[in-house]
Amino acid sequence: MAKTRLLRPLAVAAAAAVLAATGAVPALAAGQDGPALPTPDTAGVQSALQATAAAGAPGAFAVIRDHGEEDVTRSLTAGKADLDGTPMNSAWRFRVGSNSKMFAAVLVMQLAQEGRIDLDKPLRDYLPAGTLPADWTMTGRQVMEHRAGIYDHTNDLLEQAGEETTAAFEARIRSTVYTPAQMVAMSVKHGQQYTPGSRYSYSNTDFVLMGMAVENLTGRPYADVLRERIIEPLGLTQTSFVVPDQRIEGAHVTGYLTNDDRTKPLLDSTEQNGSWVWAAGAVISTASDLDRFLGALMAGDNGGLVSDDSLRQMEAAIPTPTAKISYGLGLRRISLTCGDVYGHGGIVQGFQTQSFATPDGKRSVVVFANASNNGSVTQGLMNALEPAFCGKKPVKVAPRTNNAPAQQNQRTVQHDQGLLPVVEDTRI
Repeated sequence: MAKTRLLRPLAVAAAAAVLAATGAVPALAAGQDGPALPTPDTAGVQSALQATAAAGAPGAFAVIRDHGEEDVTRSLTAGKADLDGTPMNSAWRFRVGSNSKMFAAVLVMQLAQEGRIDLDKPLRDYLPAGTLPADWTMTGRQVMEHRAGIYDHTNDLLEQAGEETTAAFEARIRSTVYTPAQMVAMSVKHGQQYTPGSRYSYSNTDFVLMGMAVENLTGRPYADVLRERIIEPLGLTQTSFVVPDQRIEGAHVTGYLTNDDRTKPLLDSTEQNGSWVWAAGAVISTASDLDRFLGALMAGDNGGLVSDDSLRQMEAAIPTPTAKISYGLGLRRISLTCGDVYGHGGIVQGFQTQSFATPDGKRSVVVFANASNNGSVTQGLMNALEPAFCGKKPVKVAPRTNNAPAQQNQRTVQHDQGLLPVVEDTRI
């Protein structure tokens, strides 16, 4: 089911295009006088959502928002918000998972702007004493880029030999409360994984560390800093960080954990304390609030979150082993056929979200499914981004060859679908 409605402009206006670190201007970063954004291919997006639901998610949705003189929102849904049959609702709250890393990155950049942290000095200097070994010299920048060599503590929580995912969830995640220091200690016992800066390896512990730095530098609980510096100034009324409370207050989508044994039913994992991912993945929000956050972030100076210089640093993404995917400072860059988009993905037990925006903030896309631990569901959501941002691809007629009949050549067509690979963090 799809619907299009017109909305008044948001309070946070989109800024002019921000150049990527290379100096190149992606096609989607057109200024106000540049070409219009491609019309979304809503049929293509709907097809991707239906494939996502068919792959094992009870439901899925996509919200495409264009900002300009007259804002336009396109909301598309497939399937159900819960196994009781409630229709999927794209306005409801959900766990955003690793989209939380963007929020943490903004807080760190704000502190860097205030001169309270130097991202090119060892991060251990900004953490409580003893958090990291004295000979661990990785910088805050390397940690935020996932190039620090820090082991991901969630591997210990999710991949114990002989246990199914659902068993691990019930035993160590749903109700067990961890402190940030405990999670870092889990990681440190594995030792430094590689020379900092030498390679990329996604680690949730990286952003647990950045959250600890925020607390240590401000002397305030992370939840308070997040609320005072981002949630309240932007008016994100549906966004919260309630660790260790397990409930999602208000109208929300029900999340389901896929069993390793696909013959067994999905497990309702909606209620869980988020301490096991904390600053790396425990934010609760909505598609509307994520759009408002991304709009403010991509506006740089004009958005009230970070400066233009800080935004450029966040966008200075380095390629990862996954094709078309690069990573900056808490921001992922995806290269689509029509240009680059910035944002993040989030997978936390029962919920999957991909949230991205054009460099000028004029279009944001949030796609969501209420099942996790299923790579086919993740792929379905990734497949929705290309048609949402780039529109319908023109049909290309293959050139005629001397070895094939003319009629065959005339009927042969090629489609450049621009499909994206599944990102590397498919578990969390």
